[in-house]
Amino acid sequence: MMSRILVIARDNPLSLEIGNTLGKWNFPMEYAAGGADTLHRLRMKSFKVVVTSSESAVDEDLALLEEMRAIHPGVKTIVLAPASTPTELIAALRAKVFACFTRPFNATEIARLACEAASDSQGRDDIQVLSARPGWVSVRVNCSERTAERLITFAKELSAQLPVETRHEMMQAFREILMNAIEHGAAFDPEQVVDVSAIRTERSMVYYVRDPGRGFRLEALTHAAVTNPPHDPAAHIKRREEKGLRPGGYGLLLASGTVDELIYNEIGNEVLLIKYLDPTADPS
Repeated sequence: MMSRILVIARDNPLSLEIGNTLGKWNFPMEYAAGGADTLHRLRMKSFKVVVTSSESAVDEDLALLEEMRAIHPGVKTIVLAPASTPTELIAALRAKVFACFTRPFNATEIARLACEAASDSQGRDDIQVLSARPGWVSVRVNCSERTAERLITFAKELSAQLPVETRHEMMQAFREILMNAIEHGAAFDPEQVVDVSAIRTERSMVYYVRDPGRGFRLEALTHAAVTNPPHDPAAHIKRREEKGLRPGGYGLLLASGTVDELIYNEIGNEVLLIKYLDPTADPS
């Protein structure tokens, strides 16, 4: 039997939209009226994933999660909240929340991640907090695409106070570099790990990524668009076809074009993404 998903707040429009999306995908789900009803249903049935109400605060959801795990230790939680602070997000990471979302919500994205959480048979700790305080968070993650997507949801929330365009550009670059590290540095091997740090200063946002690979020389990446000569912007496509690689190769070029500095270490398995900020900018 497929794993069930429990969505809290049956009268909440977002909860209904998430539930309707899951229903269209024929994924078993139920609604709970609130926290007490959630605990009652967990005692009666097995649910793999619980999606919280978007009207409850992060600290309320984490308190509920503790009670849920007393009933069902393996339950996974996707936290929805009106807003969050870096301190609350760090607490969610430490509590091993599967993902965290705040406004504006995307019901389809939340439903998709809930399905992935419910379908995941692995019991491993995919995201390990190495050190965390507001302004500096360091984690170690296993090298699977699913874990990368989870980490990106937290990274988005941690950068929520940035101006919208800056946040979008930084997340675009971070996604490319993280996926590059997991795909090329670790070949999507979940037994391998990538170290990631997010550092916020008064005038910059910095991401550090270290993969377990042997590194590379930029000039040797003829299959990547970033090395194309100015007179031949599609040269890498032919190289990828010759190597039997999937279409793509734009990751480094995209990342370098959306941040202010992209710096690799000598062997190419560590990278810094730096975006300079205007401290007077309005985040909205």
